[in-house]
Amino acid sequence: MITVLAYAAIYLIWGSTYFAIRVAVGTIPPLLLMGIRCATAGALLLAWAAVRGDRADLRQWRHAIVGGALMIACTYGALAWAEQRIGSGIAALLSATSPLWLTTLEWPRRGRPAISTIAGLFLGIVGVAFLVVGGSARHLNLAASGVLIAGTLAWSAGSLYSRPPRLPSSVALGAGMPLMLGGVMLLAASAVVGEPARDAARDITRASLWALAYLIVFGSLVAFTAYSWLLRVAPAARVGTYAYVNPLVAVALGWGMAGEPVTATTGVAAAAIAASVALVLRGGH
Repeated sequence: MITVLAYAAIYLIWGSTYFAIRVAVGTIPPLLLMGIRCATAGALLLAWAAVRGDRADLRQWRHAIVGGALMIACTYGALAWAEQRIGSGIAALLSATSPLWLTTLEWPRRGRPAISTIAGLFLGIVGVAFLVVGGSARHLNLAASGVLIAGTLAWSAGSLYSRPPRLPSSVALGAGMPLMLGGVMLLAASAVVGEPARDAARDITRASLWALAYLIVFGSLVAFTAYSWLLRVAPAARVGTYAYVNPLVAVALGWGMAGEPVTATTGVAAAAIAASVALVLRGGH
């Protein structure tokens, strides 16, 4: 039952966070938003770990800095910035390519992937290219798409880097350390670029605050912890199936609640990306 709930968290909750981010960045600066989200959730997880008596050594904290910079600061910063310029459904589709980058990054270490994996990689590239080229004239910001894909690459590199023993086997520490450190980096970046001062007069809506609370509690505390736990108890390929369920949830929410367009281009790209990720996961590596 716990495993089923954990999969439900990364399937449904993470899929819904794209819409929540879209709502929150409407009146909260993007770096500040993600910094508050991640630093708060990370601090709560570390407090829980302290109560449980979990400990990490200095070497693991150093690794957590790198993991937090890649998985949290770069990825979430890119996502929040991009969602000011593109729809949440498109953002989820582009983010769904993460298993493709994971496979590519592991290629030198694990050898040549299976044929189905190579076919999936090619199909995924075609899907992303079709989405970008086909939608650029009307609905897609090319710069935001490029930043988001770069953030997805950072997530993939950080995921590979942050596996035990670099980070503790404790789920609370393994999730909380990069979350908090990455969140602090995002807050520092927000201050450096002048977000708080520049947007001090902005009226933050109640909807944005509710979206922020949802992201902290469900998007990070629940879903990110579930993801970290699943990586310890289930095959990584199976856990990675969240990548092609999330876009379906995000596109449906964006269309139903925000009126985001669902064009033929989006549909074809979604099918291609979903099929590509399925092929990669089926191939194993």
